[in-house]
Amino acid sequence: MAGTRSSARQAANAAASSSPASSQSKSTANKDGAAGAKRKGGPTTSPKAKKGRKGAKKEQATLEDTLPNQATEDESKDTEMKEQNEAPPNQAPENESKDVAMKDEIKAPSSESHDPTSAQDNLNGALKPEDSATANGEGSKQENLDTASGEPEQAVEAEAKQNGTEEAKPSTGGDAVEESSKREESTPSSILEKGIIYFFFRGRVGINEPSDVNDIARSYIILRPLPHGAKLGDGPIGDAGHNRMLALPKKVLPASPKDRFMTFVEKTTVTMDEIKDNLSSSDYMTKTAGSRHTPAAAPIGEGVYAITSTGRETHLAYILTIPSEVNEVQEGVGLKQRGSFVTSAKNPETAAPAGASLPKGAEYPKEIIDEFRGRGWMPLKPKLLDYENTQFLIIGHNDGALEKATVPQPEDAKHDKDEPKAEMEKLEHEDDVRVEHLKGDDSVFEDLGLSSKEYPKLQTTW
Repeated sequence: MAGTRSSARQAANAAASSSPASSQSKSTANKDGAAGAKRKGGPTTSPKAKKGRKGAKKEQATLEDTLPNQATEDESKDTEMKEQNEAPPNQAPENESKDVAMKDEIKAPSSESHDPTSAQDNLNGALKPEDSATANGEGSKQENLDTASGEPEQAVEAEAKQNGTEEAKPSTGGDAVEESSKREESTPSSILEKGIIYFFFRGRVGINEPSDVNDIARSYIILRPLPHGAKLGDGPIGDAGHNRMLALPKKVLPASPKDRFMTFVEKTTVTMDEIKDNLSSSDYMTKTAGSRHTPAAAPIGEGVYAITSTGRETHLAYILTIPSEVNEVQEGVGLKQRGSFVTSAKNPETAAPAGASLPKGAEYPKEIIDEFRGRGWMPLKPKLLDYENTQFLIIGHNDGALEKATVPQPEDAKHDKDEPKAEMEKLEHEDDVRVEHLKGDDSVFEDLGLSSKEYPKLQTTW
């Protein structure tokens, strides 16, 4: 069921906004108007599972088709694995065992220091010391979001999209996205990319409504980049065809610096229709159990995100708009109202721990490979997310995650830029108003062009 923000959370937000750190932020009232009251929560009825249409044949193999088969833990999982072998390749169920998820996690030794400020240097829990990412001064530079007016030849563009190397450009086709030169000037360069973020999970085969984390087959993150100077008005986000779909084999998000989970770019520069195909339900036949049903993915959150640089590290930071208050489902998968993760991209030309890598890595051009400087990892940059099979770690924080990801940088302060946290809060307020004017929690379906009749409602309780 959809939750509501409690008075306690409102009081906490008010206290946070009056803290010394927040008082340093420029008043958003001077730029885009004062933030209004948060929307009230939606209906309190429990979500019901919906049986969706049959999934369309995918042109491109997903991670479930490429990750190696792993031994299962119990008799029920063995049965599902047999059914997977009998199903056609494009209908293989998304049934990942705990063993696969655990191998996707890269753990640090218990004796390792877990100072969040040096998490990027402590990657040697899984790598050789010389492979650890080091300061290179490049993380704090603003990534260039290509807005050139010239269009490439259609043949070149089609080939780039087919090869998965087309660079994702910010969405400008939606009614809600508005370009603002004033916003462009005030947005700090330490925000490398900002946009809208969605969180989904899919139940195991035959489980339409998961009752706990063990019933989840896979979790997904969908990123929709916006122009650096964009602000949000009313309406859905238009389909510019530059969405990214990330897969989390671990199913949950990291909760502390000890948690280092591998994440994959499953699809990039995808359209709404492609997202619809990948999140929909499907049915298939097996010799042993007959007809089997893979449920549609269910939304569990929507909000705004920013990929930020704090000099030596990059972070994926987010603020949830939907649901208005996190509940047991969000807590179960590690979602908070505000959070962030240290991010580190893997060099596809270096070896990875067994079971924690795709059979085929991202195909970066030489200039990107050169940026790794022979090391196994480097801070994640937005342009890397424009290549399918990009692999990167997300590393948890103990507390104060958003604050650690939005530390103001001296160069931005010198040029009188807004603080990163202030820009994220401004964008989240605009998204909150936009969602309230749309369909509340069902705005997720409106944004992604999905039918709420074919997908489970936003799930907040098991």
